[in-house]
Amino acid sequence: MEKWKTLGYYNGVFGPLEEMTVPMNDRACYFGDGVYEAAYVGNYRIFTLDDHVDRIYRSASMAEIEIPCTKDEMKAVLTEMAQKLESPEQVIYWQVTRGTAMRAHVYPDRSVKANLWITCTPKAIVNAYRKIRVITAEDTRFFHCNIKTLNLMVNCMLSEQAKKAGCEEAIQHRGDRVTEGTHSNVSILKDGVFQTAPTDNLILPGITRAHLIEICRRLSVPVREEPYTVQELMDADEIIISSSTGFARSVCEADGRPVGGKAPKLLKALQDALREEFIADTGIDPGLVPSGDS
Repeated sequence: MEKWKTLGYYNGVFGPLEEMTVPMNDRACYFGDGVYEAAYVGNYRIFTLDDHVDRIYRSASMAEIEIPCTKDEMKAVLTEMAQKLESPEQVIYWQVTRGTAMRAHVYPDRSVKANLWITCTPKAIVNAYRKIRVITAEDTRFFHCNIKTLNLMVNCMLSEQAKKAGCEEAIQHRGDRVTEGTHSNVSILKDGVFQTAPTDNLILPGITRAHLIEICRRLSVPVREEPYTVQELMDADEIIISSSTGFARSVCEADGRPVGGKAPKLLKALQDALREEFIADTGIDPGLVPSGDS
């Protein structure tokens, strides 16, 4: 099989990502009218593939987009694409847009089929044990954050703000309620309890977040899916940033103030369990160690 350094796919056509083109009338170009997923690939195996495919179908259903293939067909295409890339460590991203039609706010006729985009790019596995710095920021997004849509301009603005502050993530809040990061879920450990925001319309129901909850239950760690405040975030024993490509990293500084570091054994137990799931799913040990950099 020919291996590619980068790879793109659009409705059955694939080639080097930098050479791929899409129609200007794809509704993604005008409205960000689509839903997406991204997953980590290790040893050419897509980590938690079933969970990601289930979620994109849920997002599409909420957005009234009809995906033009079955779940099994989507998994087969994604798996084939991941295997075509030269690097065994990669991120695979895919999105389904409402179709290609002349610009109009109303949806096009049902005869217009949705479009499937896929990209595969090399990415080294991050060191999930490395602590990170964050900022906090007011959440000014819309009220459909539970749909994984392409509309991420505010997320990009806050990510850039975090970067300029020398940080890796921005934790958002609506008033005093913590919601989520720009590309992650945010959970806390306090007095031996794992607490995370409920999966209402203000956060994306993260896959790594769900796996952490299941890990907690296996380890008999109490779980509380309830809102918590910015002050509770700052006072937490540990702050955990979780995502499909970043696993579960902890925060050492927020808005320039030291935070966390008070429950290292419990934190590491969760991180170790997630690492074991990755090994079981991909067949390789990511080689993460509690020191060093990503």
